[in-house]
Order: sequence, then C-alpha cells, then structure tokens
Amino acid sequence: MATNNERSVTYKILDHIGVLATYKNNWSKELNLIQWNDRTPKFDIRDWDSDHEHMSRGITLHEDEARELSRLLADRFEDMPASEDEGN
Repeated sequence: MATNNERSVTYKILDHIGVLATYKNNWSKELNLIQWNDRTPKFDIRDWDSDHEHMSRGITLHEDEARELSRLLADRFEDMPASEDEGN
C-alpha cells in the first residue's frame, strides 16, 4: 500500500488493466483498479510515473459507471470506419 504524502491518501493498485498512452517523461496514462483509503475498489484513469509513486489528477469510476462508459464507447465506435477514429 502506498501513501500520497501531500494529502495523506492511501492507495493500492489491485489490478493493472492497461496503459492508454506513454509519454517521453516516462509517465503513462493507465487504467487500473485501485482501492483508495481502504474503501471499495474503483476503476481509475490517470497519469503515473514509472514507479507508481507520483500521480496526476484522474477520474475514478464505480463498476456500473465503467460498464456504462464501455457501452457508450462501443456504441460510438461501432459503425465508425477506422480512419475516422485515428488521431482524435
């Protein structure tokens, strides 16, 4: 379990789901399942340093919110040709 000393927030990455983007500064935007302050785990999207000690602000989603986001994205990209979704 790690602590973010600035705000006394504890977190535990329970499942590293994947990397959405990697930056030149060795940080990456990731989707993880994280337990914040010993509470119910949430899906989490944010930038992390390579050691997962420092992080940016991000967004957390309960499971039902993550499912709805997945549905909305699937609907959005379902009929879109691959060339239209590149670079956006």
